[in-house]
Amino acid sequence: MNTPLPDVPEVRVVGLPQLTQGFDLVERLDLQMHLKVHGPLEPVSGERLAQLAEEISLTGRGGAGFPFGKKLRAVAKSAIRRGVRPVVVVNGSEGEPACRKDTVLLNRAPHLILDGALLAAEALGARTLVVAVTRNSTEISIRAALAERGLSDRRGQQLRARVVRTPERMVSGEASSVIRAVNGGPALPPGRRVRAAESGVGGAPTLLSNAETFAQLAVAARIGSRRYAHTGLESEPGTVMLTISGAVARPMVVEVPTGVPLRYVLQMAGAPPQPQGVLTGGYHGNWIDAAAVHESVVSKASLAAVGGALGAGAILPIGPETCPLGESLRVANWLAAETAGQCGPCKLGLPAAAGGLADVMNGGGPAALEALREVTQAVKGRGACKHPDGSARFFASTLSAFTDDLAAHVLHGGCGRPTTGVLPLPLPGYEEAEESIPSGEKIFIDWTLCQGHGLCADIVPELIRLNPDGFPSVADAVVPIHVQGAAQRAVRRCPALAMRIEKVDSPAAPRPSRPELPSSSRKELGSGRS
Repeated sequence: MNTPLPDVPEVRVVGLPQLTQGFDLVERLDLQMHLKVHGPLEPVSGERLAQLAEEISLTGRGGAGFPFGKKLRAVAKSAIRRGVRPVVVVNGSEGEPACRKDTVLLNRAPHLILDGALLAAEALGARTLVVAVTRNSTEISIRAALAERGLSDRRGQQLRARVVRTPERMVSGEASSVIRAVNGGPALPPGRRVRAAESGVGGAPTLLSNAETFAQLAVAARIGSRRYAHTGLESEPGTVMLTISGAVARPMVVEVPTGVPLRYVLQMAGAPPQPQGVLTGGYHGNWIDAAAVHESVVSKASLAAVGGALGAGAILPIGPETCPLGESLRVANWLAAETAGQCGPCKLGLPAAAGGLADVMNGGGPAALEALREVTQAVKGRGACKHPDGSARFFASTLSAFTDDLAAHVLHGGCGRPTTGVLPLPLPGYEEAEESIPSGEKIFIDWTLCQGHGLCADIVPELIRLNPDGFPSVADAVVPIHVQGAAQRAVRRCPALAMRIEKVDSPAAPRPSRPELPSSSRKELGSGRS
């Protein structure tokens, strides 16, 4: 059984709604209904907006959890120092199969997200707003919302706004991938870590944050920090949006104040009374057991204290009737297939880890388990983006959370339970990015000819970097189709004629070799005046 989540699942709320206010009235709040429900919103100065974010302890809701006020100040400082106008980017790219909270907000409350983004743009003096989305429904909704406000990308407007579509992939939602896509490139991490606050869209300082983060900012700007803090924990005030799926009777997105017991939220969705395990934070998160569920509340600190993670707000319980290692293997295979193919830890390490987990499950014994631990450890901290680290976290958590099942598979050849496939994954044939398709070619360098000119690293940095000695280091990876042209230019422009491209035998995708087990102005801020 594998049932992907719909774009907009059932939405519930615990306590008084903030982000989901008005959801009981209409399916989607257009601008007129949005203003009736939430009221008008006046601009806020940059300093006051940063203070507001700090007073409510607002952090990014996309998983990284970086303080929003600190990010806002960094962008403002960089823009002033460089004398350029910054750019504001709403990251609505939600490529993880277990997450739907941002999709729900973009579909049902797009103007609340735009309120927060336009507040930030007004405060920073930005003249460009970009909204990145992954799905048809979100693109349609946000384009309609921009049109309702009279915003477009036409020249001559005080603020130009546009929508950028990114592929529905795990790596496409990372901040660097979004910025690269906005700049006209592939939605893949560039491999070079450059702070968006310094150089983002078009090289300008860029404020990029998650869709829910901007919606939370809009709520706080309306009601003030004191009233905002009346909801939730003192240390983590406000509400959070959670996506509950897995072994539940009713998959849902729920808005819940911080501090609410996690077991209560799971009961709302119809989770098993004693789950075998609960995956917290999504597929880059951590497993916790039933005892930890009863000890924890919905908050970053509480979940971290029991070995969990809030992350992007995905919570996935599994029941006692399924094999937890089999469920994890399904996710591991998907994570390995989601590789950007740009570095060894991602292209080689993740498929090897997924294959190692399959070996353990198929009776490989202690040697297979030790090999799996080694390859998981080797992946950490070496990737060109965060995908290998997040995936390694998932592997390590699986090994530590299900020790009894692990012993049963290692020592006795299995646990005797089937894999029922309760964790949502995309169905075969879901939209895949062209960037993920390998060309079947590799770059090779003749070291007897190479003179270290370095032009190749400038032309195709996705595959070639310069070592400290000035000579190139070539990734041992098949050239993806989206950089095939750049790779050919690098070969042609090498002054020493030291480079060549050759066809190699490669699989259609970097999947594990082991088989998967069965299974603005005031108007722009929302006044509505023309």
